[in-house]
This record gives sequence, structure tokens and C-alpha cells, in this order.
Amino acid sequence: MPSQVPSAIHGQNYISLTTFRKTGAGVATPVWFGEEGGKLYVMTRSDMGKTKRIRNNPQVRVAPCTIGGKVTGAEVAATARILSVDEHARARKNNQSQVLDGADSAGMVANRYVPGNQLRVAAI
Repeated sequence: MPSQVPSAIHGQNYISLTTFRKTGAGVATPVWFGEEGGKLYVMTRSDMGKTKRIRNNPQVRVAPCTIGGKVTGAEVAATARILSVDEHARARKNNQSQVLDGADSAGMVANRYVPGNQLRVAAI
């Protein structure tokens, strides 16, 4: 299957993920990402704003960016969805990028201090 990921994002370390509030206002966040099978995968905590915004409105925008969030290429409209627990486990197992490994390490530390919090993967 050919990749649906924009060529400007291939080989990048970060993307600017813009999610939308109920008011329609965009919230851009620089995030690590993994890429597999023509999809982008972003790992985040289940109680984070971007997770809540994706649940309310799956329409997002993505663009390559620096760690500080400075967009370095064209922004592209996309649709995100929060993966089920089974899909989450499969995505973590199958995706060998440093992104998910690094995000998992950082996320697990955060989980220790937030009882009941869970990591979630969004497929874009």
C-alpha cells in the first residue's frame, strides 16, 4: 500500500499536530510520531487536551516542525482516531520507531504519578 503520509513529514522527528476545540479554535502541539503503513502514530496520555479534542473532533492538521513547534513545511488536513486497547498494543509492538519507544518511557513515568491514567495512541 502506498504511503499516504506527506513526503515533507518522512524522516522528520516532530510534527505539529493541530487539534480543534469545540469553539473551532486550533491548538497546535509539537509531538513525536511514529510512521507505519501510511499512517502516523502519536502516543499521549488519555487525560491530555489533545486526546479529549480528538475524541470531540477527529479533524486535525499536521505539518513537519521543530521540537519547539516552529512549522517547517506545508500543513495537511487529516483525520485522527484514538486506537482501541487491542490496536494500541499492536501499534506499540509493530512500530519500531524511536518515537513510540521514547514516548513510552516518558509516558510511563507520567503514569506513575497520575493514578488511573492510561497511554493512548492516535492514528492519523
